[in-house]
Amino acid sequence: MSTADLKTLSVAQLVDRFAAIGIQQDKALIVDDVAVFTPLYWEMDAVDQELKGRPGDERRALVKLFDHPNMQVRLAAAKATLAVAPKEARLLIERIAATTHYPQAGDAGMCLMNLDHGIFVPR
Repeated sequence: MSTADLKTLSVAQLVDRFAAIGIQQDKALIVDDVAVFTPLYWEMDAVDQELKGRPGDERRALVKLFDHPNMQVRLAAAKATLAVAPKEARLLIERIAATTHYPQAGDAGMCLMNLDHGIFVPR
């Protein structure tokens, strides 16, 4: 989906698209398929940027994905909302890091370390 196409979607549709991409990412991670994961990463980033660019920064709408059944979707939503819902997002990332659900637990742990050391600054 092109960036121009994303502009035609409602916030709810963008949130749904974000979740669908997260599910596809999870499937790629399970089989360690970087060739599939990489374009999905950029597609999710485009959705994130579209939400961010909407009036009032609509990334907050991703908070509804914090209860999604898929761990990758939850982690991606938490990371995407660190700038707009920092306490809730960090708490979810901490909970994911405390699990043994890899690779998401490892990703969450690295995210926390990078946040704590100022390497990653949500914007």
